[in-house]
Amino acid sequence: MNPLITKLEQFTKLSDDDRRSVEDAIRDVRQFEARQDVIVEGERPDDVHLLLEGWAGRYKVLPDGGRAIMAYLIPGDVCDIHITLLNEMDHSIGTLSPAKVAFIPREKMDELMRKGDNLGRALMWSTLVDEAILREWLVNLGHRPADKRVAHLICEMMLRSNAVGLTDDDSFDLPLTQEELADTMGITPVHMNRTLQALRGHNLITTQGKRVYINDVTRLMEFSGFNPNYLHQEGGRA
Repeated sequence: MNPLITKLEQFTKLSDDDRRSVEDAIRDVRQFEARQDVIVEGERPDDVHLLLEGWAGRYKVLPDGGRAIMAYLIPGDVCDIHITLLNEMDHSIGTLSPAKVAFIPREKMDELMRKGDNLGRALMWSTLVDEAILREWLVNLGHRPADKRVAHLICEMMLRSNAVGLTDDDSFDLPLTQEELADTMGITPVHMNRTLQALRGHNLITTQGKRVYINDVTRLMEFSGFNPNYLHQEGGRA
């Protein structure tokens, strides 16, 4: 199933007509290699971007040439429904793995937003969840030590991946380098390496290549102080 439909149906059941409207909007699909920009800070956004496969991230380049990754985008995530209202991008979006991205024209997205109560409300719900995730990331970065910070991120990405069918037995693909994780967590790559070693040493996670296995979900959530309420995964509303 289309990952956007899967995601939106966490909020409400969509009609067959709603599903067809979403599918019809996805005409311009482009393939990207890993570590390739989808849109760059300063460019004018003419389309709304929907991730269909792979991972991407929002980022800003710092004055010293470093990079701060501010959000992860996975299949089903829309890169700002109202982005075309801006004169120019204030951040960049780049792929973190090979990815397929749909470019949805502003007019088509506006049409979807006006298409029936359920679809329009579900799209607005997805925007509100994105804002809630941003708030939680601010708390995570500013108020948790590195090991709990990374554990919290792993809990979040497991639940978000599970919601669009990308998990298997409490494991999921995390197609990121340690440098990219460090850019996200605001620590050095060396500190990130030690942090992952500590989580493995406490038997909280196991890693095999890019696959992360959570050995005890409850214990990892308790360790990181993770509360999933900000993801608003309510399993569908009437």
